[in-house]
Amino acid sequence: MSSPLRSARDRARSEVRSAILDKAREHLAVEGAAGLSLRAVARDLGLVSSAVYRYFANRDALLTALIVDAYDSLGDATDAAVAEAAGRPAAQRWVAGAEAVRTWASAHLQEYALLYGSPVPGYAAPDDTVVPGTRVSIALVQVVRDAYDAGAVAPGATLAPGPVTTPELERLAGLLGTTLPAPVLFAALLAWTQLFGLLTFELFGQTRGIVDDHAAFFHDAAAAMAAHIGL
Repeated sequence: MSSPLRSARDRARSEVRSAILDKAREHLAVEGAAGLSLRAVARDLGLVSSAVYRYFANRDALLTALIVDAYDSLGDATDAAVAEAAGRPAAQRWVAGAEAVRTWASAHLQEYALLYGSPVPGYAAPDDTVVPGTRVSIALVQVVRDAYDAGAVAPGATLAPGPVTTPELERLAGLLGTTLPAPVLFAALLAWTQLFGLLTFELFGQTRGIVDDHAAFFHDAAAAMAAHIGL
């Protein structure tokens, strides 16, 4: 059992760590990930730089913490939307999950860019980011898994992957913890990449002047992706 002194110390450490991450997110919005500096974050918090280094060894460690937190925040939002849509048709659950991703990304543009934008020069994401990074995929694939188990995936709606792609899908299935047949998983993977591609185009201005109602366009696109999977 922890002592009251230790508990208070742990709470204080957690609060300082949270403050560092919050300030780092503010810097992301201004300088971007490439310009993130522990010294600048420390200065804005009124701390000596050595104090920040007790929490994060270097810029890369701080970036990793930001990435993991962002993936978990996005995963929580997607999980909640899919759970709230429980009992509805699979296509509607898929769209609910997809729209939760869009809502989160629109409210956390810099964090979305950190996750899915240009690579940060000199930074290589460690294995710590892999599991959090699969949470959205797992949530959406689980919708497909549930539909498949219930016999609600339309037969013949998906295309079989080629011989080169099949081993890659088997590896992905292991990572996502699913036993979906390769053709169904292939369709889900394509739909997932189209979802994020469309969202990235919207958020980074590639569809400005082309699409007027992005929310409606995204909804219809997500529904089309669900139909492509066979939901």
